[in-house]
Amino acid sequence: MANGKVSDKFAGVYRETRSSLPHNMSSPRQWLHLYEDFVSKNAGSVSQIESALRSLTYIIPGRFQQAEIASESLHSFIQLLSLYHDSLLSRVYSSLPVSVPRPLLTPHARYTKFWSARSSLYRRVATLLQTIQYTELLWEMLAKRRSGDRGRWRAVVFLESVKALCRLLLMRLTKSRPLVSPALPEREVDPRTLEERKGDDGGQWDGMEDPPPEALEQRSETSGDISWTMPRTGLSLPSLPDSSEITDFLLKKVLTADDVKAPKQLLHRMTTFQAQLAEVLWVMRPVLYAVAMQKLYAHNSKAEKGGMVSKWGPWLAGVSIEIAARRLAKRDLSERVAGGLRGLTGLEREELGKRGWGLAWWGMRGAFYDEYTGRWIRGFAGSLKGKPLLDLVGGIVEDYEQLWNEYYFSTATM
Repeated sequence: MANGKVSDKFAGVYRETRSSLPHNMSSPRQWLHLYEDFVSKNAGSVSQIESALRSLTYIIPGRFQQAEIASESLHSFIQLLSLYHDSLLSRVYSSLPVSVPRPLLTPHARYTKFWSARSSLYRRVATLLQTIQYTELLWEMLAKRRSGDRGRWRAVVFLESVKALCRLLLMRLTKSRPLVSPALPEREVDPRTLEERKGDDGGQWDGMEDPPPEALEQRSETSGDISWTMPRTGLSLPSLPDSSEITDFLLKKVLTADDVKAPKQLLHRMTTFQAQLAEVLWVMRPVLYAVAMQKLYAHNSKAEKGGMVSKWGPWLAGVSIEIAARRLAKRDLSERVAGGLRGLTGLEREELGKRGWGLAWWGMRGAFYDEYTGRWIRGFAGSLKGKPLLDLVGGIVEDYEQLWNEYYFSTATM
């Protein structure tokens, strides 16, 4: 039902825009300006369309068999288009009058917006890094289609090297601060919708002014509150609001320590050799792992068989490097930051959490996937065959299993 409303709204805006087009709209620059104007005025609908198309590429049957490159091309195009929309809407929101209320930004948005506005080189490098991450699987597929596995591993090592160089540049531009993922600010809530939502609340009481009579009557009807009528004036006094409502209202007005900090202070600088070594190890881990996998493939293609040590070598090396980088970083923070790990900012805790979850993806890579995870997934997909509805789920799992088994970037987290 919601998708139908979005489609009707999109079609109506399209017809209105098309009918208002002048006859001399033949220049590409004019078409681009018209498209940007449409996106800026319908940010909510555009976001929903992007999400729907992105979800469609995930569940197309046979996505990773006959039409893997076409489907991945569509997925990469949607991601790049979304990245362009993020940049466009960010410029539109920045140009709004000061009187328009802004939503409260997350620490990640504040930090990345600060560096993007301060350094044009940071913005360009971060955009390049994000573009590679959105298209890396497509490039790997194209390299394998054209040059086989040898060309595929060359492409993987090259892309990982470029991404590592971008991350080292970002670390330099932020004056030796840890990296955040993603390096660009995510799409904000449209400030223009805040006024609309406020109007749709129907005069909901915010605790700062007298509540309207309609709100009092609605409150009495829904919650069963009993108002008291004053005998001399005949005016009614409502009962006191529920304590939970007061608590929720006050919590929304509370400022945390991160809210009053300058954006660049949301991450501590890496002033020690131990901290910088941990970050460099974390940045270089994908490159080292990809090079090790490339050498393993070259060895196996010549000998046509690989021993247990050579098969597990890249996986053990990659896991060890990432764990060592994490332990070094946590040890440095506990020694250098006042209060230890409890004194970390919210953005630092969020980034550490993301990197911790990234360790779980090692169960989907290399020798561990071949020996354990892959077998379990194939067995699970096989157990769903021949069962109503579940057979469709099993088919999708098999499609993804083929992707995880054949392509490096399908399980990449950086």
